[in-house]
Amino acid sequence: MKEKSIELLNKAISDELSAVHQYMYFHFLCDDQGYDLLAGLFKKTAIEEMMHIERLAERILFLKGEVEMVASEKVKKIHEVKEMLAMATSMEESSARDYNLWANECSLNADSVSKKIFESLVEDEERHGDHFDVEMENLRKFGDNYLALQSIERSKNIASGRPTE
Repeated sequence: MKEKSIELLNKAISDELSAVHQYMYFHFLCDDQGYDLLAGLFKKTAIEEMMHIERLAERILFLKGEVEMVASEKVKKIHEVKEMLAMATSMEESSARDYNLWANECSLNADSVSKKIFESLVEDEERHGDHFDVEMENLRKFGDNYLALQSIERSKNIASGRPTE
């Protein structure tokens, strides 16, 4: 019974590690191009995903399992912001879908605590997906001007001596 929960919790850690790596890669690229709002969003989301890993690992250890820290996927080298946002939205939707299923599976195995963890992760992943969707919509509405405005704002901050983050 608890073995299945440990397996699912470790699968989630694997997916969350992949998300952290991918989002930090996007953060670095957006930051390098002066897209401070997007860079900040990717960094903030990566940090929240790290906190998910911590919660999942704590539960595994409570269940006397072994925490497996292996990312499920390698970082995809995406350089276009629209593609970054599309991938991020897809990743969040996939995680929310998986975590819903895994919450139900934990419930079937009489593990209500792991079920609750997965349910709370669904809420976070849906929120992340919504943030990426809003940014995608801004990009659709305003085009490259949306990115240019972020870059210009950074230049203004640098010129005036204000911090860029």
